Amino acid sequence: MPRFLARSAVSAIITMLLVSIALFSLIEVGSGDITVKILGVFSTPEQRESYRRQLGLDASVQQRYADWLAGSDWRAENEVGYDLVAVSNLATGELEWWADTPDGLARWSMEDGVLYIQYRQDDGSASAKVAVTTDVWQTDELGNEFFWGVDNNNNAVKWVQGSGEAVYVLTKAGLREEAGDGPVQYIPLKKGMMRGDPGESLQTGRPVAITLLPRLRNTLVLALVAFIVVMPLALIFGIWAGINEGRFIDRFISVTSLGATATPEFVTGIFLILILGIWLEVVPAVAIFDSADAIFENPALLVLPVLTLTAVELGYVARMTRASMVEVMDTPYIRTAIIKGMPKRRVVFRHALRNALLAPITIIMLHVNWLIGGIVVVEVIFGYPGLGKYVYDAAIFGDFNAVEAAAMITVIIAVATRLLGDLAYTFLNPRIRYS
Repeated sequence: MPRFLARSAVSAIITMLLVSIALFSLIEVGSGDITVKILGVFSTPEQRESYRRQLGLDASVQQRYADWLAGSDWRAENEVGYDLVAVSNLATGELEWWADTPDGLARWSMEDGVLYIQYRQDDGSASAKVAVTTDVWQTDELGNEFFWGVDNNNNAVKWVQGSGEAVYVLTKAGLREEAGDGPVQYIPLKKGMMRGDPGESLQTGRPVAITLLPRLRNTLVLALVAFIVVMPLALIFGIWAGINEGRFIDRFISVTSLGATATPEFVTGIFLILILGIWLEVVPAVAIFDSADAIFENPALLVLPVLTLTAVELGYVARMTRASMVEVMDTPYIRTAIIKGMPKRRVVFRHALRNALLAPITIIMLHVNWLIGGIVVVEVIFGYPGLGKYVYDAAIFGDFNAVEAAAMITVIIAVATRLLGDLAYTFLNPRIRYS
């Protein structure tokens, strides 16, 4: 067993690495020019180029992948010359990057050719800007004077004295041009996916980790409730149909299950809204999530999404369980036990059930992945603020940081559930051993 677990861990790491490479490559190819989606089609090439540098998109694909996976602070420290530390903002909880200088945590800014520095105070605020009086400028091979520092937007930036670089800053009122000696190079600072910081959401301007975790929590709650409702019922109906093969109850469960599974989620959801929400008025027809904890404050918001998932999942798992149960009940050892006069209930629960559950366990583990990452349609129909809708909105916008992070979470869950499924086999069938 230890060797099996070690091999599984190595296999999981390799799988996630290969998936991350494929995912990053596909999103890089398919996302298009994100600056057009953010700035609009009427933005000028100069504006888009300025914003592209601010996002770090001028770096190579390999470098952006390394930054996304392992973080960009490693290479930024080599340029800045100081250790870079991420400190939580006391008001928002978001990370702020500072350079750890001998005089304290510092940031820099450039105004009218003058370099300013400010320090982080004990209460989390920044001190007043002070002009840098010491000679901190370096000279490159072309004779240009440059300085690397950390700006107020969580970037490691390179200023070149006298460059006259214009910077276009995106505000709520639109683009604003900041003339003067703007940075000529940016390294957006992040810890990387491996350390729980996949970067900033391009759609919201906030860290992906902060915006993603509440959505993941909501989906986990929805998936857990649906799993608790669906799986026991599916197993019961499947076993019941399997031990009554050819009878009315078997046909009824099989036909009903097939109809429920064949009906698309959006059709089931709309029917449930019409019947339970509008005609009978037993649950809210419109789900309004006015706070992050709305599903805990009003659990009725979960009823329609859970019923939709139940209708789709129940039939599929029940049919798989029924087929497995029919196969096991037709084996020689089961027929022998029945012929010898052993009570049918004992035959089913003591001898047939464990072997019959081997195939459904695989299906159940696969459907756990679907419940976590594949319920986009259900979440969009009911406006449920979960992981599926988060991925959908981010993909439409082209927010590759958010899409990549959410997709990798579903990959991690898929790998974990596969391992749990393998371990479950050893309990259901003692003959299975892992070496």
